[in-house]
Amino acid sequence: MSSQSSPNVAQTTRRATTLSTLIKLKQSGEKFTCLTAYDACFAQLVSEAGVEVILVGDSLGMVLQGHDSTLPVTMDDMVYHISSVKRGNRGAFIVGDMPFMSYASETQTLENAATLMRAGAQMIKIEGGAWIANSTHLLAERGIPVCAHMGLTPQSINRIGGYHVQGRDPRQAESMIAEAQLLEASGASILLLECVPQTLARQISEMLTIPVIGIGAGPDTDAQVMVLHDLLGISPITPKFVKNFLKDSEDGIRGALQGFVQQVKNKQFPGPEHSFD
Repeated sequence: MSSQSSPNVAQTTRRATTLSTLIKLKQSGEKFTCLTAYDACFAQLVSEAGVEVILVGDSLGMVLQGHDSTLPVTMDDMVYHISSVKRGNRGAFIVGDMPFMSYASETQTLENAATLMRAGAQMIKIEGGAWIANSTHLLAERGIPVCAHMGLTPQSINRIGGYHVQGRDPRQAESMIAEAQLLEASGASILLLECVPQTLARQISEMLTIPVIGIGAGPDTDAQVMVLHDLLGISPITPKFVKNFLKDSEDGIRGALQGFVQQVKNKQFPGPEHSFD
């Protein structure tokens, strides 16, 4: 029996998702979805389920490699997994993480971003606030789309002091709003907000013209992202914003992936129990 999955409607008729697609979805008010994937097999399943964006995240350091943070992940790791995802992808838009300290200088930023794009990424993601504005501008003006990641930024976990909600303090919230606007003005094409209060995420999403993806940021962002292993209920740690979609699936992993897409599109997920005040 062949290991190749048989063609299906999603695989044969789906048009490739582009950045323009995501912008139009925001403008129309339709929610879209993002999931992590790290190999060809899951990239195919995720994209065939209708997920618009695949994030090849440095989260692989924790869910695949067994580290206690994302910091040990290298450029070689990211290139390997992005190239694997590209081979399995069936039309999703691929975003690749720039790993820890891979964008510490202008030369490093350009060279490493170009390497990930050659491996198959269509956009790169970098973590930070105002301090990544110059890098964002540098990449954007050279044709490399940028997803800026704000809020809880796992690469800064030692400075933050733990996995805590960001933006509850009014002054910090005001700073995050200003930084989000700065990053959009600097050329960021997407903003990802992680672990921020629902009201702050809503305010930023409504203020920006670029799509905002949330994780632990409430239901009002333009899109939702989850780590694949969290969605399948196999991660050792279960944060508040995680839902196990496999538990109620009647069609195994495929059903769990489709359930995630449907519940985000129907605004059933995330619920109040997955959000922060």
